Amino acid sequence: MTNLSVRNFLAAAAAMACLSFAPYAHSAVPAANLPDFTDLVDKVGPAVVNIRTTTTLAPSSSGQRSAPPGMGDGDMSEFFRRFFGIPLPQTPRGGDQGDRGDRGDRGGSPDQSDNNDEEKSAGVGSGFIVSADGYVMTNAHVVDDADNIYVTLTDKREFKAKLIGVDDRTDIAVVKIDATNLPTVTIGDSNKVRVGEWVVAIGSPFGLDNTVTAGIVSAKGRETGDYLPFIQTDAAVNPGNSGGPLINMQGEVIGINSQIYSRTGGFMGIAFAIPIDEAMRVADQLETTGKVVRGRIAVSIGEVTKDVAESLGLPRAQGALVSSVEAGGPADKAGLQPGDIILKFNGAAVETDTDLPRMVGDTKPGSRATVTYWRKGQSHDVPITVVQTQPEKTAKADAQQSPAPKPRPSNSLGVTVSDLPASQLKSLKLRTGGVQVEAVDGPAARVGLQKGDIILRVGDTDISSAKQFEQLTAHLDPHKMVAVLVRRGENTQFVPIKPRAQGK
Repeated sequence: MTNLSVRNFLAAAAAMACLSFAPYAHSAVPAANLPDFTDLVDKVGPAVVNIRTTTTLAPSSSGQRSAPPGMGDGDMSEFFRRFFGIPLPQTPRGGDQGDRGDRGDRGGSPDQSDNNDEEKSAGVGSGFIVSADGYVMTNAHVVDDADNIYVTLTDKREFKAKLIGVDDRTDIAVVKIDATNLPTVTIGDSNKVRVGEWVVAIGSPFGLDNTVTAGIVSAKGRETGDYLPFIQTDAAVNPGNSGGPLINMQGEVIGINSQIYSRTGGFMGIAFAIPIDEAMRVADQLETTGKVVRGRIAVSIGEVTKDVAESLGLPRAQGALVSSVEAGGPADKAGLQPGDIILKFNGAAVETDTDLPRMVGDTKPGSRATVTYWRKGQSHDVPITVVQTQPEKTAKADAQQSPAPKPRPSNSLGVTVSDLPASQLKSLKLRTGGVQVEAVDGPAARVGLQKGDIILRVGDTDISSAKQFEQLTAHLDPHKMVAVLVRRGENTQFVPIKPRAQGK
């Protein structure tokens, strides 16, 4: 009887266990719904290429030092330069490790000229074919300073490529190989990219051809100080992935893998890709003319901070602060002045100072645009003719010294000023005058004003003399920030200062 009870108990326990674990077994089923990238890779993979660059060296270069095996000096040097600002730690060359003998169509031996010059591996990167007749897109830094560019397809055919054009500002390059009926990628729309969607990166990290990694879009419009905003992703990207495609789940290229963030030299979960719509605009110009033509309005700009916006009566911090205007340029002819805040360009809102260069750069030179700017509490519209970007000019500092200042009492801003002579006003092209800072203390010193700075405006009032400046600062409210327009060298910006109470 005892044995029967035990049997009954065990049977009941087993039945309960099946019932108890059934829901958990059912909940595990959705794991089968994880994304499958195999069809996507089959579709896009054949159009992704390996790009290898070399430089030509004289025979006397034996005994040189190079990068670790499997990675060319150029690519690793570029990696360390772009992300750490330091040179590549060099290691002695141990045999022919940088360039292997298998050169595809070139017969399995390194190219050598009749005068015994030899090729040295300069870097390795990735790219993708955008047209069946052999146009390949990659990063500019992949092909920088290369004497020879070799493109290897997934079927192991290798071609010597011709450089069509490079645009360093966007880090885009186009090369051409002599081939036809090539597989191509499908170009997507980076404006439709959504944060959180799955993406795939294909490339040649550390020379490992056709490596596939996956992740999600971590952020859009990520500003890194470069000309374009980036797509941020956590798909593993390493040196050698540069120039390869970032692909969505429809098999469309939405970006070009370009940069990573790392404190160790390896992947840390943050990679950046150039949006494909911006890249294609550049590539189209490179294919057509070999160069990129951009518009300019000849101004230098800076950030509009929250304090500056509040002190100038702007509803929120937005726009681009005009810090300097090139004499005789489009902005100067249109009447823009240092201290103006550009809010719109051709009707499109300028949210941050990084938006304006892209808007102006994408405008065809010679066309007219409308600029909306903020000055002294009001917005204004002005037509402006966009011109073609020219090489940057180096401005010469004005060497003329102002006369010895007369001692003046410190004021609520903690700054002593002097009048500017007419000759200096003319040489600096100051339309509304200004006063020169001779000494600072208190509030002015805390915000970084320096001797030699020129104060052009306090709040909405243009400053024309030291006497006017003293009268104005004597009545400032110590409980409110005031925006002081300051010129230093060729740049002009608003500096928010909180005045101190008189007598302190």
